Amino acid sequence: MLFKKIGLIDENFEYIPDMYIGTRNDKIAYIGRKMPSEDFGQEYDGQSKVLLPGFVNAHTHSPMALLRGYAEELPLDKWLNEKVFPFEDKLDCDRAYYGTSLSIAEMLSGGTTSFSDMYFFTDGVMRAVKDAKAKTNYSRCITSFGDDNFENNSRVKEAIYAVEKYHNSENGRIKIDFSLHAEYTNKKEVIESFGEYVRNRDNIVHIHASETKSEHDACKERYGITPVRIFYDAHIFDAATLLAHCVWIEDSDVDILKEKNVSVAHNPISNLKLGSGVCDVYKLLNRGVNVAIGTDSSASNNKLDMMREMFTASILQKGIQRKAEIISPKQVLKMATQNGAIAQGRFDTGLIKEGYKADITVINLDNEHMCPEYNVINNLVYSAERSDVVLTMVDGNVLYKDGEFTTIDIEKIKAETNRIVKEVDSEVHADD
Repeated sequence: MLFKKIGLIDENFEYIPDMYIGTRNDKIAYIGRKMPSEDFGQEYDGQSKVLLPGFVNAHTHSPMALLRGYAEELPLDKWLNEKVFPFEDKLDCDRAYYGTSLSIAEMLSGGTTSFSDMYFFTDGVMRAVKDAKAKTNYSRCITSFGDDNFENNSRVKEAIYAVEKYHNSENGRIKIDFSLHAEYTNKKEVIESFGEYVRNRDNIVHIHASETKSEHDACKERYGITPVRIFYDAHIFDAATLLAHCVWIEDSDVDILKEKNVSVAHNPISNLKLGSGVCDVYKLLNRGVNVAIGTDSSASNNKLDMMREMFTASILQKGIQRKAEIISPKQVLKMATQNGAIAQGRFDTGLIKEGYKADITVINLDNEHMCPEYNVINNLVYSAERSDVVLTMVDGNVLYKDGEFTTIDIEKIKAETNRIVKEVDSEVHADD
């Protein structure tokens, strides 16, 4: 495809108008100010539009679209134990397929080209990703409440199964991470065994860390150290690691994250809505930590909207620090794109650059809230809405364009989702 006369957010996150970008197969093959002589096939009129790297949702739980609006006005512990866990007990691979498909559709229509997912029902999630031709880093998260050791833990076996069956499949669109759900949902012996297992592997590690004050403080009461220190001592950070939330981490934790090149997935809206607090992104960025942006699930956030997440991430830090000048729109846009790709271990995407994967979002500038075009990057972070997304391309394939999905039967997905939720709610209440 050849994008003609389109605005571009280039590899330095600068805006350049009236550019030509050509894609061939799954790569960006041409970027220039002049019409290329070679044929790139279908041409796309880029007038009043801007092309940028696709958003990377660095932390979510895609099947939980089934729980949107189901558990509200509760802190994390009650939200999980009283509402989420009983609902999830009634799910299976088929139900997870439809929840995941709904999430993927929502993300594609909002310009997200890749997402880091943590859940279970692996085969159902993977079927949805394959059918949609989406891009994901998926992990089957491990918990250990019982007496099983690491080798005998059924969740560990499922996590290994996911890696062996799906890692680097679909031409690399699917990568399988290893995941501990969190420190508070695992025995210390399992955490230590997990560290020994992952430290010499090339898979990304994905973990919830210090999401709430009670979680963080309880860990210190149990062991005398923070969750981050426990993971560090277990050698987990010898593997490339993505930590979600990090709302209550301490200065010594930040030192560890910097030392071990650990990435952080900042989830501002979910953390606010659950009353968990606010991650000090300003401190992390100043220390050189790679910070990406995630939505968390649509059960705790209600939307998988990276536009809304960027806006919130930006203004939240300004208000907390009482410094209007901190964390520029360019930094936030980079967090939502390139930093997320780095956190996923995908170093061939996240930028509009020749030779990189054609993971592309096109946004319409011809709306009143995007006018005037005095500073397009400022408008993308402070003014844009997900409805401004007019095209989403993954590995050179157009998956969403002008309100239409090319790989997802959205009406069927919505109908099946509504049917499943009614059935599960009935089953949950039948157990009361």
